[in-house]
Amino acid sequence: MSPRPRRTIEDVLAEARAGLDRLEPREAWDAVRAGALLVDIRPAAQRLVEGEVPQALIIERNVLEWRLDPAGSHRIPAATGYDVQVIVLCSEGYTSSLAAAALADLGLHRSTDVVGGFHAWVAAGLPATGGSLGPAPRLHEERPLLVG
Repeated sequence: MSPRPRRTIEDVLAEARAGLDRLEPREAWDAVRAGALLVDIRPAAQRLVEGEVPQALIIERNVLEWRLDPAGSHRIPAATGYDVQVIVLCSEGYTSSLAAAALADLGLHRSTDVVGGFHAWVAAGLPATGGSLGPAPRLHEERPLLVG
């Protein structure tokens, strides 16, 4: 087997996003109100600091595919089929793009994510609760400090 060509995370992220119809926070909120499944993949510690979206289903990133694969033995009841619209939410919209692309690879063709993640969701004035310290500071505008 020949080695895979080297790529940067920016390459992988761009490829993932090219296959998604990403949603702005208000578009995502409208989709949730219309029945889409909003899935928050941030770790518990990050949700504790930043807050949560009350309507979101919490499925941490490390088990996402197992819980949402409609054909999998470890799926959750909401994984009813391949036509479910799944909107993935992370902290800033980086990890969620990779996660949504992974779900699309499983056949969940309506999977996407929220541009700007939870930070953008809150900035748009959409429903959120909790959070002890507010959003974590960012090192760079174009790169995430916390992955989630």
